[in-house]
Amino acid sequence: MLRRPKPSDCEADLLREQEKFLTSGAPAAANVIRRPDKRRGEAGGEGGEGEGGGGEYNRENEGRLRDVVTIEDLPDQLPSLTPAPPKKSRFKASHVTFEDEDAGERLDHHDMHVSAVLSRIVERDTSSTPISLPAFTGMAFPKALHRSETSSQTPLSSTVGKKSIFARQIATNMDTDHCGAADDRESLFNILLFGQGLGAPDSSGEPMRIHRENQAKLQAMSQSEILQEQKKLLCQLDPRLVDFVRSRKAQSVPSSASASKQPWGESSKDNFPLENMSRQSMDLLLKPQKEWVHMDKLEPEKLEWMRDLPAPKRKGTKKAMQARFDFTGSLIPPTEDLPTHLGLHHHGEEPERAGYSLQELFLLSRSQLIQQRSLALGTLSNILSKARAGEYLSVLKGSVVSTLLDAGLLFLLRFALDDGVEGVMSAAVHALKALLVCEDDEECLDCTFSWFRGLASFPLLPSAQEEEEEEDAGLPESMKFTAKEKEERKTDHDVARQDVVKGLLKMKLLPRLRYILEVFRPSPRVVQDVLQILTRIARHSSSSIAFHSQVLECPRLMETVLSEFLPASWTAPSSSIPQSVYGLPLASAMKLLRVLATSGRHTCARLLNSLAVKEHLPCLLSTEPSELLLEPTEALRITTEAYRLWAVAAGYGQACTLYMQVNPFNLTTRDRDLLLSSLIRDSESLEPFHNYCTDYLDTVFHYVSTETYIQTINLLTAFSFFYYFLFYTRSSSVVCNVESSHQDPETTASLPGLACPGWRGRPGLVAPSSPFPLLTALGQIPCMSTYFSDYDSVCYKPNPPLMNNVSIEPEVAKHASLYHQVALVLLPWLLPGSEYLGHELLSTIIFNKDFISEGHSGGPEAVELGELRLQEETHHHTSPSLQTVGALLREACIQLPSIRGCFLTHLAHLESSVLTSRDALLGHSPWISSHLLPELTGPTVPSDWPFLPLISLYERTGLSDGGGLQVEDLPHGALQAVTHCLQWLLLLEVWREEALKVILPVAKLARLSCVFLCSSDLFLERPVQKLIWGLRSKLDSLELNVPPPGLASFQDLYTALLSQYEAVSFGDRLFGCWVLLPLQRRYSATMRLAVFGEHVGMLRSLGVTMEQLSIPIERFTSPPEDSLPLLHLYFRSLVMGTLKPRWCPVLYVVTLSHVNTFIFSQDAAAQEVEAARHSMLRKIYYLTDKVLRNHLLLFHLPQQHSEFGFDSYEQLPPIKAKRLESVLKQQDSSDGKGD
Repeated sequence: MLRRPKPSDCEADLLREQEKFLTSGAPAAANVIRRPDKRRGEAGGEGGEGEGGGGEYNRENEGRLRDVVTIEDLPDQLPSLTPAPPKKSRFKASHVTFEDEDAGERLDHHDMHVSAVLSRIVERDTSSTPISLPAFTGMAFPKALHRSETSSQTPLSSTVGKKSIFARQIATNMDTDHCGAADDRESLFNILLFGQGLGAPDSSGEPMRIHRENQAKLQAMSQSEILQEQKKLLCQLDPRLVDFVRSRKAQSVPSSASASKQPWGESSKDNFPLENMSRQSMDLLLKPQKEWVHMDKLEPEKLEWMRDLPAPKRKGTKKAMQARFDFTGSLIPPTEDLPTHLGLHHHGEEPERAGYSLQELFLLSRSQLIQQRSLALGTLSNILSKARAGEYLSVLKGSVVSTLLDAGLLFLLRFALDDGVEGVMSAAVHALKALLVCEDDEECLDCTFSWFRGLASFPLLPSAQEEEEEEDAGLPESMKFTAKEKEERKTDHDVARQDVVKGLLKMKLLPRLRYILEVFRPSPRVVQDVLQILTRIARHSSSSIAFHSQVLECPRLMETVLSEFLPASWTAPSSSIPQSVYGLPLASAMKLLRVLATSGRHTCARLLNSLAVKEHLPCLLSTEPSELLLEPTEALRITTEAYRLWAVAAGYGQACTLYMQVNPFNLTTRDRDLLLSSLIRDSESLEPFHNYCTDYLDTVFHYVSTETYIQTINLLTAFSFFYYFLFYTRSSSVVCNVESSHQDPETTASLPGLACPGWRGRPGLVAPSSPFPLLTALGQIPCMSTYFSDYDSVCYKPNPPLMNNVSIEPEVAKHASLYHQVALVLLPWLLPGSEYLGHELLSTIIFNKDFISEGHSGGPEAVELGELRLQEETHHHTSPSLQTVGALLREACIQLPSIRGCFLTHLAHLESSVLTSRDALLGHSPWISSHLLPELTGPTVPSDWPFLPLISLYERTGLSDGGGLQVEDLPHGALQAVTHCLQWLLLLEVWREEALKVILPVAKLARLSCVFLCSSDLFLERPVQKLIWGLRSKLDSLELNVPPPGLASFQDLYTALLSQYEAVSFGDRLFGCWVLLPLQRRYSATMRLAVFGEHVGMLRSLGVTMEQLSIPIERFTSPPEDSLPLLHLYFRSLVMGTLKPRWCPVLYVVTLSHVNTFIFSQDAAAQEVEAARHSMLRKIYYLTDKVLRNHLLLFHLPQQHSEFGFDSYEQLPPIKAKRLESVLKQQDSSDGKGD
């Protein structure tokens, strides 16, 4: 028996089984037959043979036949698997059939045969139709119709399209008939309007009689009956019909006055919409003539363009209007009337206003006309340039750049780059450069290159964070998409919305720019724009996002730039402004190489070696700019960029062999003047520096050449030089000049910038009048570097272990407090890349007791004397602590080394950044991997860094365990870290209050609350209790309506504090005072509602006395409470016994004061409030608890030293007694009426 093939069988096994089958002679399970083609007259037969053709025909058509496989015992129709409902015809329902209808009649009815059609022909009765015979003339043939006769007989407005002369003659006859029909319609209208044809004897007066009858009925009805009938009629009618009639009536109201002047029955054509084309032509400036060929069709909407434009609105309006721009990108005021020859009125909307809107420019940019596309793209380019410069901020609402990006500008420009017309492509390149590149930012970065670490820059990356995709929500980690898969699934629009540069790269921008440079070979301006775009893309890089590598790896892009714009040799251009820059070195190309080299040492090495940039530098570095065969300005720029590229490479320790080829110390007079001009930059305000700088540089160059410059330091540091320097530095200080603040230009989250537009016109460190570049440039000269290093050694001499104390000289100690305050202010200003400077400040100055002169010059004793004086003035202790603040400060000064170690431990996660920053700051070239700074996400150290140990402990324990851990369960060293943190905070609050002013008081309260929330008994520790009592007095002026930084609202934090107090406080007085702080009257009533509503049980353990409160009780009682729900809660807590004086003395006095003021108030109020006053006063009068009743009725004023904390009247004052008596009388009178 033959076996069935298996999946594991190979081809040899299948051939073997086939051979066995053929030798066995067994019948096949399937036969191959040929199905005959009946259209060709073929007949099927067994084995594929036909009747008419035989085997020969089959062999000839074997290629065209189709094999059909049949299987034995297989039915012709497939059996029904499930009883499916019978199919219904979609057309059957439209046919109506009857039971007695004959099928033959139906067939005859639908029979469309010619005999059936002819049998139903019925002749028209033409007996009454007049027969017109042609007129007899004496001519042999009929007269031919000429065009002039036809044009004069046939009006132009009656013809549509191109017609023959015969058709026009027929149309003339039809117009005559239509005029007669119009007259008939007019007579019919008169019949209906005036009652003609009613059949009555006096039919003409019937409408007037009906009108008088309706008037009499309306006069007999009252106004209410009229309104009722009107309402009934409206209910019966269709609402849509009613709305239609009302709208028609509203439209006819303006014309009712003119219509009412006409007498009854007078009809006019102007009152009816019977205007024809001839009347429209009367209002047109241009009337068609009969001699004009193919001008027989009148188009009024096109002829409207020939009218004079209406005058623009002269009066200003507060309503926002659409912005319109001219071709230079300037905003045109709505009231400005410009001449039409400027070409600014060719638009449909608001034709009287000059200029184009953004929507119209988008429409023109996709026009079929090349000039319109180029003009629109050029205008958009100008608008983008002005928007990036911030010229529209004061006159336009919203951001122009964001609006354009949301409208799809990026895709519009990308499509325009693919245009085959060079003019359109060039305009698109200009617009793209205006969008991406901010020239002021680039100039500012170039000016700061000579500063200390000026070659390092932040990457221009978007700050917007990517949102988590909703489709991944709730899925396990194994099923979620990876970051790479998510990136691949994003569309171009999604990518461009988050990052403009990234979206352009995904749209293949780099290959297109390479094609433009290599094939189009455009004009010099387009080449400069393309190079600047590439430079901006290169700046859009970081350690994690390497867009600069895409620029390097784009095929033939860098090779084209180097071969065409940085050639090894070139010829001088024939004119000062060459028509083509191909074959000439460009400073923009050298700048592109410098920015690419800044991104990493490997990129720099690839540029120098693989692309042979190293061979181009000696020619540019060693040659005079005047000998470069270039325009002088361009020669100076490219020489400067070559030096900057060499500086970047030397920062990595590369290209150092060029030092032997180019001697930087062989400076001539030209080099000295060039260096001096680059330092001073032609500033008028720095003219006093000129003589000093000239003498200084002459001396430096002289002694550097003789290698005896070390002995001349004293000669170069004349006091007069630095006196003038410091004097003029003040005018460029951003801190000293408040008026230097400016409005930032437009910024977009997906396209960040440096906000530098307008930097030349405002004061600052980068302004042309700033001496700061001179300071940084002089500091980089070797002799000045040696001098400053000696000056640093005079200030402080750090020991090798940074954790040890440093000693300062007596001259520096005189201003130690000033140095310490400057260090505290500087620390939170340090940006990423300066972590090493922050580490040095923390290690050597901030926690150094020598810089805190108050700690060893009677500072703690002075604080103690201040506390004693305050106690004498207030006659009570400011805090119940057993140790004064002076003693706490003295202990904090002793613990400064431990406090320093605590904070450095909590900043240990920055160790790698500190090491990287140290290598960059100290110039350790072999360890520098990139000159790009980390992403600018914020300062290196947050502004609230003194609270860092508290926040860290709360994040580790409070959030996860709900604050239920005891001190023994906290991480090792947590209690000591909290104590050191509180000691440092107390020291800053007392002696460095200015340093903590950057932190809001509500933020201080929120961060100190972590002491109570991170553990169940940490606040009970004695050191913590003492320090918190000392810090609590500094939390006075709170603004709780502002949410603290890092929290959604203060209400959520206060709710957590109340829950923690109920759970673990055990009536602690410190925790109780902390909870009472937000309950002052000036703060929101929401927190008081939370205490007396949801957490009313805590009133039993809130035993803070008036002496322990240390806050005037008047802050809780004044002004009177105006929240009615809160007053009801006050009254209920007193009556129900929830609030008693021995449990909660402070809030007992507060509730008595507010309730007493409320019930006896006679101020005008709403009815609900007045009813609550009367009800509450009556209930108090009938209270069975006479002590509480006397407290509520006889309350006078809070008094700290009294038994219950307040003074009482012996009896009610007359005005309050009269008030009580009137309320009781009202109740008695109402009870009598009820009986």
